[in-house]
Amino acid sequence: MNNLKYDTHVHTSEVSSCGKVDANTLVQLYKKAGYSGIVITDHYTKDYFESLPYTNWQQKVDQFLSGYTTAFEEGKEVGLKVILGMELRFSENFNDYLVFGFDKEFLYENPALYDMNIKTFREFIENTQMLIYQAHPFRVTVTPANPEYLHGVEIHNGNPRHNSNNQKALDFAKKYNLKMLSGSDFHQVQDIARGGIIINEPITNSLELAKMLRQDNIQDYITV
Repeated sequence: MNNLKYDTHVHTSEVSSCGKVDANTLVQLYKKAGYSGIVITDHYTKDYFESLPYTNWQQKVDQFLSGYTTAFEEGKEVGLKVILGMELRFSENFNDYLVFGFDKEFLYENPALYDMNIKTFREFIENTQMLIYQAHPFRVTVTPANPEYLHGVEIHNGNPRHNSNNQKALDFAKKYNLKMLSGSDFHQVQDIARGGIIINEPITNSLELAKMLRQDNIQDYITV
């Protein structure tokens, strides 16, 4: 197999308040656009979890996973791989980080990750398969993180409603020898297929995604 397209930055309306497309519909859209898979990276923030009408952490995580779970089931029906990720924001600032290489149990067993900061989180995941990439590090209100705490950065963010200064992100990645990633930052129908990666072998879950990224097995970046 070759030239498999995967979008690494996709939001569902079930979880991300800024998302305008439900999980079933976005899966159908990506299948129609010729993608082999997507990574659901719904927003993991303190505001989101505190807004949920539950006191039990497991129930909160169930709700956080609802977009991914719905997309995963629809993906099985239409033949699109759906992978679990998250866009994590710590309470220290407005920076967002794409995190890969974990499963549902990690979320259940480690509550309130947003109470960490980028330094302590990187130390926390150091002996795991997890990877952390800063999303759109040169947008307004965002500050590029200390590269020592990152595995990589999003060098292309395809969201058409923001100026992500992608060239600056690319220069930053090259300067500090960071891994690179491209994603659509899908929230609305017009965001479809505006980013992603091209790989040669199919991946089916977040751990396989992290392994592939660690091995730098990206063939090309989609930069629409």
